[in-house]
Order: sequence, then structure tokens, then C-alpha cells
Amino acid sequence: MRPARDQGPVSTSGGPTDDTGGRVVLAQSEIARALRRIAHEILEGNKGSQDLVLMGIPTRGAPLAHRLATALHEVEGVDIPVGTLDITMYRDDLRSQPVRAMERSQVPDGGVDGKVVVLVDDVLYSGRTVRAALDSLADLGRPRAVRLAVLVDRGHRELPIRADYVGKNLPTAQAERVSVRLTETDGVDEVVISTPEVEAR
Repeated sequence: MRPARDQGPVSTSGGPTDDTGGRVVLAQSEIARALRRIAHEILEGNKGSQDLVLMGIPTRGAPLAHRLATALHEVEGVDIPVGTLDITMYRDDLRSQPVRAMERSQVPDGGVDGKVVVLVDDVLYSGRTVRAALDSLADLGRPRAVRLAVLVDRGHRELPIRADYVGKNLPTAQAERVSVRLTETDGVDEVVISTPEVEAR
């Protein structure tokens, strides 16, 4: 999987456009609605909030994890531990991609041993980011179970990885790019599909 930083291409016909010419497929209210639904599904799938830990994959998976924790609190009335999981040194493309600045993993008090860890990311693509996240998580402890929640699943898997909780399934073409923009990182909440040709204008 690849988060917004790794996104490839969807049809740009129809729907509102952003200021770069891309097509907006999820607006702020739709992102909020998708996260609320995922929160309910997490609670249903785990019979409540006991032993849950959310681990966001930077960059945009981290704020999404905090938003999910807020939604879970609103539904269940409890505070779910939230952490971040840096995968920089676990990626399998380190030799071919520019090295990103490492961000220290932040593990909530209580750790991950014996917990149900929900990995949170913005976009599921090839599956390689998730594989790196699993390797990184294994160095932090031994969870009882690991789940995956993503805002967008755009397809084109290269590894046998699937999400347990998906905000929106978004069939795409390889040449298109999916960009998740969040207020915390980009000043706006939206998911945009564009093509390299449109972006270059």
C-alpha cells in the first residue's frame, strides 16, 4: 500500500474540481462521515473498545488515527490510545527513492503487547507501506491482532494485503493520482483524483 505520498492514478470526468484541476471525490463532510462509519465498524468488529490501540502511519495516517479516536470516544465514551508508527527504514524502496526524514514511532502507554492494534493510513495502494508497517510494529511488541483501517482503497495491490475497514473503495487507473488532503497537514479536507497531465498545467 502507498499513502498519499506514493499515489499513482481515476477518471477525471464529472464531480467538482479543486484549484489544480483534479476531481474532488470526497469532501470534508464525506470524510467525516466515512471516519464515523469506520469507528462504528471497529467497535462492532472488536466487541467494544477493550484492548484497542490505534497506530497512525505518517504522514496523513497519524491525524486520521486521532480523528478515529475522537469518533470512538463519541460513540463509546472511552479514550482509545493513539500512537504513530514510522516505517521509513522498513520500506523496500529505500535504494530507489529519496530518503524521508525519520519520524520517531510513538507508542502509547501500555504498549502494544496483547492489544488489538488498528493500523491507520490514508490510501491503500500496492500494499507495500502496510508490509513495512507490520515489520515496524513487530519490533515494538507482539499484538494479539492487527487490523487495517484506510480512508481510501484505490486497488492495484502488489502484495496479498487488504483493509479491514475502508472509508471509500475508489477504482483507479495506474496513471492517475489519489491525493488525500487533511486540515492538519494541508489546510483543507478533501480527496482528489488527478492525472499527471492535469497536475502539470
